Amino acid sequence: MSGAGSGESESTRQVPRRGRQALLRRVAARWLEAASRLRQEVYALYLAYRDPRTPWYARAFAACVVAYAFSPLDLVPDPIPILGYLDDLILLPLGVRLALALIPSQVMNESRKKAQDLLRSGQPVSWAGVVLVLAIWLLALALVALIALRVARS
Repeated sequence: MSGAGSGESESTRQVPRRGRQALLRRVAARWLEAASRLRQEVYALYLAYRDPRTPWYARAFAACVVAYAFSPLDLVPDPIPILGYLDDLILLPLGVRLALALIPSQVMNESRKKAQDLLRSGQPVSWAGVVLVLAIWLLALALVALIALRVARS
């Protein structure tokens, strides 16, 4: 018995706990599946970015989204409670959706197929993606340094 007069047996208290555990497993499985789909979409964006049929503005935006997705640095650092994960949960999927809207559907369909095949075969992401991320962060760092120098001279 759990308490005086509660009338609740040990077996009835276990049912809700098992139900919560099953619910948590289902939620975790859905999140993992969504994360896997997002990873595949980002890789497909990377492939679509490289396709010459993709308009320049879609390439530029897709490059930023892919660079942000693969970058170890976040807009808002993860250790900041709640806000740290909002960029990963909101900004990245939103950026992917916007990029998908800019890229021709035929290009995206072909890129999704390639991404699925390449990810299944275990082929790693190209080093060009790493270079792109590094280049964007180095450019951002140089811009911040330039602004800091101008402010310091004023």
